[in-house]
Amino acid sequence: MPNILFYLTFIMISILFVLALFMLVFWRWIMKQIVKKAGKITLTDSYQENIMELMPGLRHMGIQNMLENSLRAQTGNVLFRPLGGSSQKWPHLDQITFIPAQTEPFPIDGKEDVDIQITIGPLAKKPMPIKIPLMISGMGYGVGLSEQARLSLAEAAKNVGTAINSGEGGILPEELDTAGKYILQFSKTKWAKDVDIIKRADMIEIKLGQGSVFGIGKKIPPKDLTGPARETMGLKENEDAVISEQFYENQTVEDLTALVEKLRNLSGGVPIGVKIGTGGKIEEDIDHLIEMGVDFIAIDGGQAAMKESPPILSDDFGIPTLHGVVRAVNHLEKRKLKGKISLIVSGGLLVPGHFLKVLALGADAVYLGSSMLFAVSHTQSLNPIPFEPPTQGVWYNGKFKDQFKVEDGVKSAEKFLTSCTEEIEMALRAMGKRSLKELSKKDLVSYDELTARMIGIPFSFESSDSKGIK
Repeated sequence: MPNILFYLTFIMISILFVLALFMLVFWRWIMKQIVKKAGKITLTDSYQENIMELMPGLRHMGIQNMLENSLRAQTGNVLFRPLGGSSQKWPHLDQITFIPAQTEPFPIDGKEDVDIQITIGPLAKKPMPIKIPLMISGMGYGVGLSEQARLSLAEAAKNVGTAINSGEGGILPEELDTAGKYILQFSKTKWAKDVDIIKRADMIEIKLGQGSVFGIGKKIPPKDLTGPARETMGLKENEDAVISEQFYENQTVEDLTALVEKLRNLSGGVPIGVKIGTGGKIEEDIDHLIEMGVDFIAIDGGQAAMKESPPILSDDFGIPTLHGVVRAVNHLEKRKLKGKISLIVSGGLLVPGHFLKVLALGADAVYLGSSMLFAVSHTQSLNPIPFEPPTQGVWYNGKFKDQFKVEDGVKSAEKFLTSCTEEIEMALRAMGKRSLKELSKKDLVSYDELTARMIGIPFSFESSDSKGIK
């Protein structure tokens, strides 16, 4: 019997060797025959039977629409699109450029320091100063990120002197201990409401809306939220994790005004603000927030990515981040509250140029979400590839989260924030600025006439001595 197995193995190896040798010698001929056969089928089959009918079909429908419609046909349920947010091509910041200093004023020497420190909630009893205008957005533990990813981001934020937002997940005690400046997102949940946590927060953000999901809640069944996060969030064994649409039954602005005051008293006077998605009535929304007595407003533009969101909300609601920040700044100026109520902006802001342009348009700080997610995972995002998407290394229920190394995540996230900060400082020097406070939309120009007109900045095709856009 062993002899038979030996001979069979020898024969199989010999066959494989001959096939490999044949492929090695004749691979060009083999490839040519395959291409010739495939080409003939493609070029002679009727259009209705031709595989290449996919080309006009996909051009008409788009790959993403075809995929999502196929998934709808498969599941019969509402889709929840991961990470990418809207698939729309929103007007954005790429049509805007900075005006360099070359004659007078002149660029600032590279050895000189540039002041980019900011303070959130300047009128609060305990304002929150941070060293850079970039903060880490809310990506919650359990409902989003793993413990390893959260701890990495918290330590990186502390090391560069900025703040991290808790998101609407559970609050890890280790994260509170690790983080420098901590922003508690006060969400429509039953967890993360302990008075001790409120008292430890450096800033509190009441979440009324977010990106492309706005104020819509969700229910996470026990099978989709297992492990230690359930205990951290105070959930019973078979209890759904519920994120509601409202804080109170029959909720009113007066209820939320009382909540702002309650949190202000419990926290000892840290900045209390509200996060909303950018909708078509943003001025009316801001007026309500002013009425509530907030210290800051955070707006999430239409390009904001979610861990998951229904395509109809991502694609067919909201307005672009660019429009949102311009309208928000204009309205705060109209109400004479610019500089008194801080404005934080997020949504599709991915690179230092985006960050600085939003600051030039009047934002006081920027929240970073997707860019931080990819930065903290860096080369560790390769762990799940090629059989799983890279986010499986950082999601709480990701298949590769246990391979994530916190120390590597800290280094990657810290280096990313440091690099972005140095680019921002370089850009300010190139404009002749010694401080972020000197930056304004007067330092911007657009090569798109509609964008220039909408923002109120020069159109680059017109000379500087022209009367400008009417």
